[in-house]
Amino acid sequence: MNENTSITCNCCGKRFLASGNTVEKDLLHVKKQWGYFSKKDGIIHEFFVCEECYDTWLENFAIQPEIKNATELL
Repeated sequence: MNENTSITCNCCGKRFLASGNTVEKDLLHVKKQWGYFSKKDGIIHEFFVCEECYDTWLENFAIQPEIKNATELL
C-alpha cells in the first residue's frame, strides 16, 4: 500500500483509509490463483471484504466456518 491511499470493499463499495501498512478498519483480503481442474486456470482473483459484508456473507454459508479464539493478537 502506498502512503495515504484507500482500500475499497468489493461487496459494498465502502472506502477505508490506509497509510503505509495500516488500514483504518480490518478487512478480509482474498487472493486466489486458480489452477488445474477449474474453468479459471491461470487466473488470479484478489479482493477485499469489510467486516459487515463478511458477516452477511457467512449467513449464507451452508456450512459455517470453524471459529477459534486467537491466543495471541497480531
